[in-house]
Amino acid sequence: MSDVDLDSGPPWEEDLPERDENTDDMFGAPAPAPAPASAPTPAPTPVPVSTPAPVEGEGEAYTVLARKYRPRTFEDLIGQEAMVRTLTNAFATGRIAHAFMLTGVRGVGKTTTARLLARALNNQTDVIDKPSLELSAGGVHDAAIMAGQHMDVMEMDAASHTGVNDIRDILESVRYGPVEARYKVYVLDEVHMLSNQAFNALLKTLEEPPPHAKFIFATTEIRKVPVTILSRCQRFDLRRVEPEVLVEHLGRIAAKEGMKVEDDALALIARAAEGSVRDGLSLLDQALVQGERGETVKTEIVRDMLGLADRSQTIALFEQIMGGRTPEALETFRTLYGYGADPIQVTNDLLEHCHAASVAKMLGPNATRLPADQAKTLAALGAAISAGTLSRTWQMLLKGLEEVRRAPSPADAVEMIIVRLAYAADLPAPEDALKKLQNGEPLGGGAGGGGAPRGGGGGGASAALAPRPAAPPALPDPQTFEATVALIGQRREIGLQLDVQRYVKPVSFKPGAIVYESVEGAPLDLARRLASRLREWTGRTWLIAANGQGGGETLIEQEKRGRAELRAEVEADPFVASIMAAFPGTVIASIVEAPKVALPSIPDEAGDEDDDD
Repeated sequence: MSDVDLDSGPPWEEDLPERDENTDDMFGAPAPAPAPASAPTPAPTPVPVSTPAPVEGEGEAYTVLARKYRPRTFEDLIGQEAMVRTLTNAFATGRIAHAFMLTGVRGVGKTTTARLLARALNNQTDVIDKPSLELSAGGVHDAAIMAGQHMDVMEMDAASHTGVNDIRDILESVRYGPVEARYKVYVLDEVHMLSNQAFNALLKTLEEPPPHAKFIFATTEIRKVPVTILSRCQRFDLRRVEPEVLVEHLGRIAAKEGMKVEDDALALIARAAEGSVRDGLSLLDQALVQGERGETVKTEIVRDMLGLADRSQTIALFEQIMGGRTPEALETFRTLYGYGADPIQVTNDLLEHCHAASVAKMLGPNATRLPADQAKTLAALGAAISAGTLSRTWQMLLKGLEEVRRAPSPADAVEMIIVRLAYAADLPAPEDALKKLQNGEPLGGGAGGGGAPRGGGGGGASAALAPRPAAPPALPDPQTFEATVALIGQRREIGLQLDVQRYVKPVSFKPGAIVYESVEGAPLDLARRLASRLREWTGRTWLIAANGQGGGETLIEQEKRGRAELRAEVEADPFVASIMAAFPGTVIASIVEAPKVALPSIPDEAGDEDDDD
């Protein structure tokens, strides 16, 4: 029996709703409109609450300056003008190498240059469709190449892919042409890390590459790259960026960030960066957070951040060491160390000062690339010290630097270096000591005396060989103001000598007493320092009075006036005037007085004839 009720009609004849309001019509008929509901009562408008304006860039990921200001064109590369000029000429003439080798220290822009080269090789814009260094933001492949995501530009870090298998992958793909761009470009960073087998695998391809492939290598260790690889590449040495160029670059970026940094602080950062733009930007990034927006970042803050000693203090320390003033030098170093100066950095500063004094001795103060006052001090110091002494000081400091690095207490090691250098500064040079020995003179600083020679011999021989007793040294007694200043220079008191030349207008002078008018800006302790040093050197008490009026010119003013008078005399010379008139625009760069040479006397012919008779 069936359970179906035969008396009832079929189920489709039942009185059911024609459609489910929750489903759509299969033929696309629109759903019936819902019944209108009563309008809801509008909610009361909330009273606005004052909220602080959002900070610009808040919530966004911060981009460090080294990435934010990465060069986008070749014009943005600072300090690499020679390389850009060579590449520009090569691209303009179509003499484009198939392999490039970029070398240089860290942070000078090797990887960035490689990406810019890849963009230049595949330069394609609305107006340019050939390899060109005229890069613009609208290039077809530019964004993908700079992001390292272009399928035809393969970047590989050779430091982590050193094996021959990694190079085989490149050699397999190099046979096929590019997919989108003009060239397939292979960028290998730190290429010196490749194994010998990997280098050997590259040789054949580098020698005969397919026309659609270009290789760009970058390395910090060019000496570790085989010569066989170098000979197949066009090499570019990216230079360290000069300090003044880097200072200007850092200043522009700080201004773009809305911050102000003192020039001396920027100079400290550039010095610490050692020619690396990336290191300089990283240090600038760290320095900018030291100050509030709108405030100037001070030099002292940057110096504390870098852990550097005050340059003027280390110059004073170097001056005291070279003057043989050991107690003062030790006290100066302990003061620096108490303020947190790193002993290794202090030793490095002394090395730099020794180098600067040596260079200034040969080439002048401008060759030191230091601020004018520091360059002048070190140049004067170098002029008062022999080149041999400076060379020996450099060697001792270089050896001392290793001792400081290895010593259990670096500060103690620096103090021992100071004692050693100050003692050596008073010793005669080896060539001077040899001359004194040959002349039988006593050696300064040494314990003289010697016993009778061994073996037999008369008293006369012993007396002849015994050293003569040294006479007590005569104390200097300057009789003029100029001689007094010269004595200060002879004793290597360069700082005191510069202060006297710059700030002292002599009113009256006699041995043992100086009255002078002080120039504005003179050190408050100048008279005390001068009196103390002169008493120490001459053995007599000096009365130094700085309350005089109506003093004459300072020695520096006299020197400037003398140079001006000499220039005026030379320019007024008829011969010089005729030369300058014949060549318009000619200027007198410098004036050098020729040494006076005594001419031999010419015998009188008549007198000679008389003598013959």
